[in-house]
Amino acid sequence: MREYGIKREPRVLLEKVRGLELREMKDSDTCCGFGGSFSVKFEPIAVGMGEQKLENAIQTGAEYLISTDVSCLMHIDGYAKKSGKNMKMMHLCDVLASGWD
Repeated sequence: MREYGIKREPRVLLEKVRGLELREMKDSDTCCGFGGSFSVKFEPIAVGMGEQKLENAIQTGAEYLISTDVSCLMHIDGYAKKSGKNMKMMHLCDVLASGWD
């Protein structure tokens, strides 16, 4: 939602999910490096951007990284699994549909 300027709305929804503690990560509005053909044309940069996003998420101490962009989740999840980092990815819609607690 970054490119549409939507930032607060997903957080408002997440704040209403019972049992969920929202923790904002550093540079949350920075691209993960996967968009379009960027990750193909500039793979080393895309890798670094994805790894940085993962590190920022881990530094929050959260168990889940929740996003509105499934491609970002897939990109970051690849680095989490490759590096053995214990961070789970979840789309906002799945959080809302699950009832969380």
